[in-house]
Amino acid sequence: MAYKKCKQRNFRGMSYRAVQVANSKNRSKLHKKDQIWLKENFYMNIGWDNVVSFYQKIEEFINNYQLEELTLEELFIEADRIGNRYLTNQEIKDYNQSLSKEVNEVAEEIDKQFPETEMEFIDFSKNTNIKYKNKPNQKTYRTVNF
Repeated sequence: MAYKKCKQRNFRGMSYRAVQVANSKNRSKLHKKDQIWLKENFYMNIGWDNVVSFYQKIEEFINNYQLEELTLEELFIEADRIGNRYLTNQEIKDYNQSLSKEVNEVAEEIDKQFPETEMEFIDFSKNTNIKYKNKPNQKTYRTVNF
């Protein structure tokens, strides 16, 4: 009697058991409310299809956590990076040129509306005594006048 060797299934290079272990480790990294949500929505770590969908859902939560930690500026940069995937190099270049032109026009208009006509004067003539102590073992003080 010859036994037929089954082709072992894998997900992203991991065996069934490796995916289960990864799920258990990554699940513990989730917020408590998300762990409860997974349980309430019947995500289980048993059965090949369940294990894979459980892995993908945990991965989705972890990716969302990373986005929550980004500053507003980092979010805009990420959105711009994603948007640029769908543009050609020429379209990006044209957009940057038109943006630069608009920014320069706005700067010129601001300069027209708010000209800097007042000069700022700083008076350093006040006589202030500042004492500096030399080294800790010396007892002399110096007085500096401006």
